[in-house]
Amino acid sequence: MDHSNCPVKLTASIIGGKWKPPLLFHLDGRTRRFCELQRLIPGLTKKMLTQHLRELERDGIVHRKVYAEVPPRVEYSLTRHGESLKPILKLMSAWGTRHRSRYGLTTARPQKREGHGHSADTVVPDAPLNLPLPRLVAAGEEIRASKTSL
Repeated sequence: MDHSNCPVKLTASIIGGKWKPPLLFHLDGRTRRFCELQRLIPGLTKKMLTQHLRELERDGIVHRKVYAEVPPRVEYSLTRHGESLKPILKLMSAWGTRHRSRYGLTTARPQKREGHGHSADTVVPDAPLNLPLPRLVAAGEEIRASKTSL
C-alpha cells in the first residue's frame, strides 16, 4: 500500500508532534502573544516556539499580526483554515480526557529499563511508582518468574 498519499499522515505532519497540538489548543478561539504562549507551555523554548509558529503560519493554520509599535507587538491566532481543525482538536481533547481517566496517566512513552528483563519497546507510564502495574505487565512478570524457576 502506498502511504505517500495518506490524508492522516498529511494531517499528522502538519499538526502533529510534541508542541503543535498544545499550541493549537491554546490558540483555539483566542488571540495570544508570543510570550503568553511560551508561559502556557512549559518546556517549550523560544527557538522551538518560533519554528512551530512559522511552520503553522506557512501551512495557513496560524495568522501572525505584527503591530507597528515600540517594542513591536506580535499576536497569533488561528486562520479560517486553522479554525477548521476545531472538531479534530475537540475530539483529540475528549479522547485524551477519557484515556487519562481510564488509565490514570498523563503520558506513556517507550523507555528502556536495563536489567529488569524489559524490552526497549516496553511502555512505562509516567505514574507514581506506588500504583499497581497494569494487569498485562503483571501477568507477563508472573510468566517470566515461573519460567526461571523451572
